[in-house]
Amino acid sequence: MITTDSLRGRMALMVAHCAGMVDLVALPLWVGALMGHYHLDPQQAGGLATLFLLGAVLASTVLAPRFNRLPRRSVVVAGFSLAALAFLGVSMRTDFASMAVLHALGGVAAGAGLSVTHGTIARSVNPHRLFAIVGTALGVFSVGFFAVVPPLLASHGGGAMFQVFAGVMGFAALTSLLAFPQAEGGAAQAAAGTPAGGRPEPLSRVVWFGIVGIACMGLVQAMTFSFVERVGHARGFEVAAIASMFVALSIVNLFPTALAGLLERRLQARSVMLVGPALQALLTAGIMLSMGFNTYAAAALFLPAVMLFTHNFAFGLLARIEPSGRALAATPAMLMTGGAIGPVLGGTLVKTFGYGSLAVAAAIIAALAILCFTRLPAQALLATRRQFA
Repeated sequence: MITTDSLRGRMALMVAHCAGMVDLVALPLWVGALMGHYHLDPQQAGGLATLFLLGAVLASTVLAPRFNRLPRRSVVVAGFSLAALAFLGVSMRTDFASMAVLHALGGVAAGAGLSVTHGTIARSVNPHRLFAIVGTALGVFSVGFFAVVPPLLASHGGGAMFQVFAGVMGFAALTSLLAFPQAEGGAAQAAAGTPAGGRPEPLSRVVWFGIVGIACMGLVQAMTFSFVERVGHARGFEVAAIASMFVALSIVNLFPTALAGLLERRLQARSVMLVGPALQALLTAGIMLSMGFNTYAAAALFLPAVMLFTHNFAFGLLARIEPSGRALAATPAMLMTGGAIGPVLGGTLVKTFGYGSLAVAAAIIAALAILCFTRLPAQALLATRRQFA
């Protein structure tokens, strides 16, 4: 049996995580390509990305409560296979209506695969550590993505990026078919939150506060990151300098989740979760308000790192508060509810008020995330730390 502790199982989870979280890496180039190569306005470009993310939210919302009853490997393989076909279709179309339908279908399919992937990670022996491993793989993936895709866009146009997406999804389907692991934890963990009648109990209020806080951070991340490239062009920064910044960003992204894994026993999860949204808001202000390249680039380099580091602690905490895997099978819904709203909200704000308005919006949303995270009980966090002491 292939388990989450086996090399094959972990490799399959790494690839599936990278495929399902491709938006976290690709969003600025995604929106930038739709604006630059397909000549869509900010609202339209953000809207297409939003359709993909809304599709993922829908799939995750439907599947997460049923996680322990799903044929998991079949769902993952089918999901990523259909996502590959959807992106291949996008690469062949230029009309907005067709691209919109295919973005939505691709989001539903990829979200199904990612939901089961995250639920499986949540049922592992140490969810915090395994999520750090797959997150580090996402950092490695981002290095390759930013090394390969910008030159392809320059030489072959916007369709090349969607062909890359199709290839990534197809590879995830293949590796999942060959090596997707069994969820661990045994019958007791699978039945957690399910009374004798068999109908799952609602998630606790504490879990919901964590979910809303993570969604707020996902909203700030997507809203800001979608327009990192465009605001650089609007400020008159050199194209080569912006491209170099993205390569450097991909290298920086190698470290936050690995560091989160190493610091699991040294940092209290709630403390990390309280600091993360505030840092997000400060970095957004640096990106959107700075007129100098150095400040803009420095803020952009560390924006994804804050999200990756903070979310790793949040994932580990919620996996121990709600051990059945249902809550974290909804991780795509948590991240992508905010992520789905982010591109279209950001595009609307930019179109109406300019790039500086994103800094104001980020500060307001960060305050809401901090408020949610303050509701997480300190005693649950202390119990979490003792579990692996």
